[in-house]
Amino acid sequence: MSNLITIDGTQYDVPIVSMKRSADDLYKYAERTEDGVLHSEKIGVYFNYQIVFGKNIGNPAAYAALFAKLTEPKEFHIVKVPDETGTHTFEAYFSNIKDDFVRIRGSTRYIEGLSVNIIARSPAKT
Repeated sequence: MSNLITIDGTQYDVPIVSMKRSADDLYKYAERTEDGVLHSEKIGVYFNYQIVFGKNIGNPAAYAALFAKLTEPKEFHIVKVPDETGTHTFEAYFSNIKDDFVRIRGSTRYIEGLSVNIIARSPAKT
């Protein structure tokens, strides 16, 4: 299984340090009546990810390209991430992108902790 991410058909050579997946239920409506009974209509289950990438030391150009892609002013992207059986491909948008600029030594910039939330556009299960 690859530990790399692919976005819009391009694989980025930046290792994944941590990947948390959540299976979030989304409802068209959900409310309780006075007798305490829940009435709802589920739209589906969305697989969303929080990913932390490795440092930029080994391949600063790939790191810079990934950061540029994550911050691109495009509404949705096709994302492929590793999962328990191979990969999961879905349409998504990116939020809460951040990293830590650690130090400069000579002409080398040390950046780490690049992280992103990847939010699915449509449900994985309905």
